Amino acid sequence: MSIRHGLLALLERGPRYGSQLRTEFESRTGATWPLNVGQVYTTLSRLERDGMVVQDGEDEAGHTLYVITDTGRDELKAWFERPVDRTSPARDELAIKLAMAVGATAVDIRNVIQSQRRHTVKAMQDYTRLKAQALETTPADRDEVAWLLVLEQLIFQTEAEARWLDHCEARLIRLSSAAAPRPESAPPPAPAPAPAHSHPRRHD
Repeated sequence: MSIRHGLLALLERGPRYGSQLRTEFESRTGATWPLNVGQVYTTLSRLERDGMVVQDGEDEAGHTLYVITDTGRDELKAWFERPVDRTSPARDELAIKLAMAVGATAVDIRNVIQSQRRHTVKAMQDYTRLKAQALETTPADRDEVAWLLVLEQLIFQTEAEARWLDHCEARLIRLSSAAAPRPESAPPPAPAPAPAHSHPRRHD
């Protein structure tokens, strides 16, 4: 998650102070990725160091205001135009957990998968319920539309994760079946002895 670019995008709308940026960031994303004020001010300090924002006085309550610079606008424009890099994906704890569970002798990986599936399905249901609530009224502003987009991404993500877990379980079942020892075939029955034929006696 690029906090710095998110803050630049908010500052592009006008001067903001730290806690105001945090509130607007969480409003735009539905607090899916909550920030604390310390993160915001640390990021603002780095942006200021890099010449992307500058301090611009205070508001009536004495809050220090930050504004975006031309360098910051150029960086923001480049960020919006640049695709998100998927060639170096972030570490996924679930994928790592299942990869490790495959080789762990004391772990029932199917239990791990089923437990995760229950959690994933519940999360998907929660997100779907939040979306339904958000759609009860027509979204009135950009923040509400932005929150809907985030919700829908989370729904699609959990749906994909549930399908992937089903795939993992099916693959493990196939592997278990292939690795199971085959029952030894019974030896063929011994051939029955040939019946003894009695020769008729010759009468001279």
